Amino acid sequence: MDPGRRLLVSGLSETELLARIVPLLSVNAGRPTSTLLGPGDDAAIVAAPDGRTVISMDTLVEDHDFRLIRPNGHRTSGYDVGWKSAAQNLSDINAMGGSATSLVVSLTLPPQTPVTWVEDCARGLAAAIAQLGANGCSVVGGDLGAGTQLVVTAAVTGTLEGRAPVLRSGAGAGYTVAVAGTLGRAAAGLAILEDGRPVTDFGPSGEELIDAQLRPHPPLAAGPTAARAGASAMLDISDGLLRDAGRIATASGVGLDLDPDALQQYADPLQETADRLGIDVMDWILGGGEDHGLLAAFPAECPLPPGFTAVGSVVPGRPVVTLASRATVLRGWDHFAD
Repeated sequence: MDPGRRLLVSGLSETELLARIVPLLSVNAGRPTSTLLGPGDDAAIVAAPDGRTVISMDTLVEDHDFRLIRPNGHRTSGYDVGWKSAAQNLSDINAMGGSATSLVVSLTLPPQTPVTWVEDCARGLAAAIAQLGANGCSVVGGDLGAGTQLVVTAAVTGTLEGRAPVLRSGAGAGYTVAVAGTLGRAAAGLAILEDGRPVTDFGPSGEELIDAQLRPHPPLAAGPTAARAGASAMLDISDGLLRDAGRIATASGVGLDLDPDALQQYADPLQETADRLGIDVMDWILGGGEDHGLLAAFPAECPLPPGFTAVGSVVPGRPVVTLASRATVLRGWDHFAD
């Protein structure tokens, strides 16, 4: 056995641990980025060419946002958590119509954490940035601390490249509501992980759906594309289609009416898996959000850009979300709900 696999973080100093993980965070080497000064000093320096910085932050907490071991025995690797941390942060910048420029990450580590888990987390962060196409982004620093739970907190900065930000508050009556990316796949993957049966019971798609949950692929090119095409409102679908559509409705003071026929294209590929689990597939489509797609509103005169699919329309009236003009039951993720 590799001796490193038996090494715990309690067996290293902070300096020694950093020496192991900082080289693994190198990404986009040789490509132009906004980083003027990276890891090694008290703070990094990142350029803001258009005079503005878009910034967001997300936290993943063990046993709240991820489990190291699932009921079916599936183990969540450090690579998985690192990838997901990067993906969800990059998606927030994408939802503003921007492109990521830098990322900092803070790790809270219990003493019994294997060093290999931390190294894999760094590899996952770097891999997500590179493979998701965040070509102008690099990891510029972060922090290490000890605690009783694994916690990964990342903050990301971005640029609008001279464009106006796309807010949640710009939807108007008659506008088209559209989605970029996928719906329901990450929720299906989570249901498989929590079911207890072996992944092989769900056929070839089982591993693909688990991968959608653990390593989401937000459509990072879609945000700037939507902004250039005239999107007037947009957000990252992180907490479920209904819940996040409600946020646009509330911010814009309008209603959003979703088309169940348009949403069926996302449900059909998941129907067999839903049947095996005894779950209504539309619960995943309407309430699952961790695919990190985009929900946007476009003025009627704006053709939808490539990658976006119309799923409804903006209607006048109370700021509620309806399905074929019928009231819906709110579904989705809330950190503080029971």
